[in-house]
Amino acid sequence: VAALQDEKNSLVSENEIMNDRLEQLDDSLDDPNTVVAKKYFNAQLQLEQLQEENFRLEAAKDDYRVHCEDLEKQLIELQHRNNELTSLAEESR
Repeated sequence: VAALQDEKNSLVSENEIMNDRLEQLDDSLDDPNTVVAKKYFNAQLQLEQLQEENFRLEAAKDDYRVHCEDLEKQLIELQHRNNELTSLAEESR
């Protein structure tokens, strides 16, 4: 029982130390002058920029897909028209 109580006290003490460190890290993020906070905010800004760029690229991809589908339809129509004109040219010969 005494050994378990010692282990419990040790774990409680370690837990308090870890909680203090966590609070210090949280406080350092709130202070914009610390290196950790600057890195955090820079990473957050970079993430937002990448998300915006990803959104822009997705929109462009969708636009190109629609354009490609239109071009494919035009190609099929032009192939049919070419076949018609070829057959008319053969008949006229």
